[in-house]
Amino acid sequence: MGILVIGESLIDIVSTAGHRDRYSPGGAPANVALGLGRLGDEVEFLTDVGDDFHGGFLLAHLRESRVDVLTRPTGATSTALARLAADGSADYDFRLRWDPDDSLVADDERSVLHFGSIAAFLQPGAAAVDRLLERAASATGAAPRSPLVTFDPNIRPSIIGTHTEALHRFEELAARVDVVKLSDADADWLYPELDETAQMDRILDLGAGMAAMTRGGDGAIVATASARAEVDAVRVDVRDTIGAGDTFMVSLIHELHANATEVSTLGESALTRLAERAVRLAAITVGREGADLPWAEDLTN
Repeated sequence: MGILVIGESLIDIVSTAGHRDRYSPGGAPANVALGLGRLGDEVEFLTDVGDDFHGGFLLAHLRESRVDVLTRPTGATSTALARLAADGSADYDFRLRWDPDDSLVADDERSVLHFGSIAAFLQPGAAAVDRLLERAASATGAAPRSPLVTFDPNIRPSIIGTHTEALHRFEELAARVDVVKLSDADADWLYPELDETAQMDRILDLGAGMAAMTRGGDGAIVATASARAEVDAVRVDVRDTIGAGDTFMVSLIHELHANATEVSTLGESALTRLAERAVRLAAITVGREGADLPWAEDLTN
């Protein structure tokens, strides 16, 4: 069975002081779809791109990475200006639209449905996300079977409304999924009054079977209601951090898809293996320029 990814595609315009701007394909869900395709997973990607040069470039880029793209190209493609600081971190300025055609998604049996980022919050496309979640939740019986649902909010405060609105939306969605992955920056924005342990507990209390938190150079935490694992980051010469969290998400989905295990039952040793594999995969991406996620061959080199 395949994987369905839902979310935005855009062109990253990467700006670094003293250098010419660099144009590259981006969008967190697009990176996830691309990363899964590069690892050999069967992946469909519902997105929204323009019928301009940038849209054609994005479609070619995704298809080269073995992604089956579901879209009706029209208008202008979304862009994100990413300003890189000296430490490789990025600040974003977005020019967006998000209005996918969810009728392109067939009622096929899938093992995983992943969504997140701007697409989870920005209308009118957020309503399409809700409809597809409802369709997945109603898939009962012998066929089709309800998929594992994963969610990465990838918080962008400047474009997702007020804190109150965004927190309500995040918690509404987190209560409907099996896995929530977020960064420490996301968690601190959502729950500034809580420490990391309490932030993870809060997400699990909402109903998610697993919560994962990436912490940059400090590694990652993966937890269920009954077990928790904390792993160190892999030391690497950082080119930039674009796509690192998306690569971590790719690894989680790839492993859970392959093993088809109920996530809430995973113990500490299994969570540790998941997290260690994810930080190793993310280390490959941060050692490269831009969101150049690993191919399966990179894991054997």
